[in-house]
Amino acid sequence: MNRLFDKLADFIVDRRGLVLLFLGLITVVASIGHYNPRLVLNLFEPTQVEETSDTRNDFGEPPPNVDPISLSAADVVIVCQSETFFTPEGATAMRDVVDELEALDQVKRVLWMDRVPILNIFGLPEPLFPRSKASQQRFDAAKEKALAHPLVKGQLLSEDTKTMLMMVSLDRNHVLSDYEATGLLKETANAAKGDFDVSFQITGMIPTAIAAISQHEANQLKYQVIGYGMILLMSVLLFRGLRAVMIVALAPGLGVFWTIGMIRYFEYTRNPLIDVILPILVSLVGLTDGVHLMVQIRKLRAEGLGERPAARKGLRLVGLACFLTSLTTAIGFASLTLAKSTWVQQFGECCVVGVLLCFISVITVIPLASSTWLGRNLHQGQKNSLIDRNLGRISVLIDAVLKRPSLMSIVAIITTVVLIGTSLTLQPDHRRSNDFPPDAEATIALKHMDGAFGGLEFAQVDVSWTNDVPSDSPEILEVLIEVDDFLKTEDLIGHPLSIRNLVDAQPGSGPPAERMSMIELLPPPLKRAFYTPEYRSATISFRARDIGIAAYDPVFKRVEAKLAEIIKDHPNFRLELSGDAVARWRELYQIVVDLALSLGTASVIIFFVLALVYRSIRLALISIIPNMFPLAVTGTYLSLAGFNLEIVMVCNFTVCLGVAVDDTIHFLTRYNEEREVTPDKNTAIRNAFTGVGTALIMTTTVLVAGFSTVIMSESRDHRIFATMGAITIASALFGDLVFLPALLSRFIKQDDPNSTETESHVTEVSAQD
Repeated sequence: MNRLFDKLADFIVDRRGLVLLFLGLITVVASIGHYNPRLVLNLFEPTQVEETSDTRNDFGEPPPNVDPISLSAADVVIVCQSETFFTPEGATAMRDVVDELEALDQVKRVLWMDRVPILNIFGLPEPLFPRSKASQQRFDAAKEKALAHPLVKGQLLSEDTKTMLMMVSLDRNHVLSDYEATGLLKETANAAKGDFDVSFQITGMIPTAIAAISQHEANQLKYQVIGYGMILLMSVLLFRGLRAVMIVALAPGLGVFWTIGMIRYFEYTRNPLIDVILPILVSLVGLTDGVHLMVQIRKLRAEGLGERPAARKGLRLVGLACFLTSLTTAIGFASLTLAKSTWVQQFGECCVVGVLLCFISVITVIPLASSTWLGRNLHQGQKNSLIDRNLGRISVLIDAVLKRPSLMSIVAIITTVVLIGTSLTLQPDHRRSNDFPPDAEATIALKHMDGAFGGLEFAQVDVSWTNDVPSDSPEILEVLIEVDDFLKTEDLIGHPLSIRNLVDAQPGSGPPAERMSMIELLPPPLKRAFYTPEYRSATISFRARDIGIAAYDPVFKRVEAKLAEIIKDHPNFRLELSGDAVARWRELYQIVVDLALSLGTASVIIFFVLALVYRSIRLALISIIPNMFPLAVTGTYLSLAGFNLEIVMVCNFTVCLGVAVDDTIHFLTRYNEEREVTPDKNTAIRNAFTGVGTALIMTTTVLVAGFSTVIMSESRDHRIFATMGAITIASALFGDLVFLPALLSRFIKQDDPNSTETESHVTEVSAQD
């Protein structure tokens, strides 16, 4: 493989016209992606044939033309807080607010307690809110009546009657901006309330999404500029040469440009990992190899080689290591596509594209630029480099390690095992509010609803039955009663609501056989919200708090166990727990599976790649400790800091594995080269450190500085991602400069055939040059 990179180096430096043409083609395709990827995508898409849809039910008949009432389908939830809703002033103000809201073009309807169908056997209209001229006595009676209505208490009105909800459905065709879906609604409500003492907060599906997207867009440019600025500053300080910095920055910069243009052909939108983290991550990964290549070329220039010979030889010496680091990093990212999360899958795919494009950019742009006028006096400032000047002092650490290789090896193994054990104590969890800015109005209102209503999020038990059960069978109501009674015993389940509650709210009492006939007296929009006999189905909905979905694990398990018991007693029925909260609960423990699968898959593949390339299973085994140590340190930090295991961490652990392996590969590759000319293993280790130590320390410093800038982000996920990256990269340097030399000295014997015979594939470099 080394011969292949020798030929590649000759081709890149000597056939610059063809290489520039190739780079130009990639740039053109990426530029089209930046401008309008549909110009290319439309050429490959077949003509779409319109399909007709059939909305008939199982009986071959269209469903009734009834719009069921839904508490969970609102686009926007307006949280109204007041001490005196049930007063003449309150009734007047709230009705005015609703009228003004529905006068807006973008508002279809507003569901609130005064619009709820009244439950009486005569179907007479009895509004829950009396008219403003009614006496206070009537308002007090109305309050009691509202708290007795199953669709109001705990659903649209809190039990203390101090919080009222307005469920707003929007006409998306008239929503032309975020302001029209959030700010304008609040302004309209405040203007309509007059002097009445009531406050409004906007939350719900659309406002929370807008809050997350707004934060994401605000961070996207800000922290990319800060991150790249910090990287540039650190590069200038460390290289002490402007031309070297320009060439090194050009390669990852072009790689990021290519990556963003190419991934737009995938049409992945609104993924914060791709839009914010990916450009910084790809640039830092590209910068790692770029620094190693530039440090090598500068050393060769300082030894007296000209621009082209130095560029050619530098790529020969470092090209294999750069290829291996890009390959193993891409493997780590590719393993993310095994995750269940769509965002994580997309992020993994885009990272693979980014790493490969950045590798192409690094191995072509840097040698090309170094062999032109930009490469003149490229080595100036090398002797003044902070790291080169102090590398001799740092080498004392290597000497100390090599004096006690057995002790340091034991410390390395035990420390890594203990840290891995601590990392395994991380428990998976997720809160919806973690995805939104903590100080956003939508987030604050979401937390208020946890206490006032038992949560904003809904879950449900889906009940269905076979053809053997008549639609008016009392067994249906019996099953619903059993489920409803059990749900009410769980403290974390808020206000179960089903057709049972609506039937019970009507006058009269009796067994299910008698009560079943009362269903037909319910208002159709209300009845069909929970009971659809033509589909042989019914639902029982309930609210879930945003206290961390892990808290619901024992609750949902008990519910599922009870549902299984009910099914045994009623074999013609099928009961299933569903809803957004339940889906997040089921996916919660998939996080652990995703993490184990992605890390395990990536680790095994990387192990075999290293064993194959180095032709030494022993070297591949030795690399396990310095590769796993950084991840174990990061996992231990998260555990001790009180974090739970979340999707962003699953993603980052795999990313960190790919980044951590990079330094190990550069060290092992140089060590193999040194063993070809230096039989003594400890001398080879010292020479390997001298050869790659400058680049290792420099890339670690630059990468940690780049990640550290993102720690200031307002986004919690971005802060976690950056913190994990900085800790992993810093601890990877420690593992490669302390643990790896000790392991090599301890487990590679002087006369071990694996240390001479099996590693001879990286030979002939110095002889050829």
